[in-house]
Amino acid sequence: MSVTLTRLDPTGADRSALVGFMSRNEFPFHVRSRPRAADIEGLIDKGAYRDEDNDSFWIEHGELGRVGFLRLEDLSDGDPMFDLRLDAPFRGRGLGAEVLRALADHVFGTMPGVNRIEGQTREDNVPMRRTFLRSGWVKEAHYREGWPVDGGAPLASVAYSILRRDWETGTTTELVWDDLEL
Repeated sequence: MSVTLTRLDPTGADRSALVGFMSRNEFPFHVRSRPRAADIEGLIDKGAYRDEDNDSFWIEHGELGRVGFLRLEDLSDGDPMFDLRLDAPFRGRGLGAEVLRALADHVFGTMPGVNRIEGQTREDNVPMRRTFLRSGWVKEAHYREGWPVDGGAPLASVAYSILRRDWETGTTTELVWDDLEL
């Protein structure tokens, strides 16, 4: 695998690089698609990138260098979620599946109490939705009009997860959607 996660220091050595990365990129499928430097600095100061619930990493590629950023969220509840942001020049290259493998390897390899990892994306982020499926993640929810959109109508938020046992065995535990009859 050529993708690794390198823990970053958001309040120290990596602060300016993190602010620069977040504010120079547009993230069209995120709630705040164009984060401002002042907003990122405020989030850093509030602990949003490292505290008991959050931890942050640079996404490093063996040949391409630093290609993005990943934040683990909701760490204290035992079912972490994540925020993935690739640098604009590295999008559309198929790196998402490698990042999801590195994420699962990190979480399940270092956090023995975690049984499940969840990620969400907008319904129109078809490349990421396909990446989840190709990587063995299972669609668990489709929250209608659950994703706010600046200047537009809300879109559906689609949630995917991977279970520890699926990561360990390389299988995918399917979800039965229609388990009740009317």
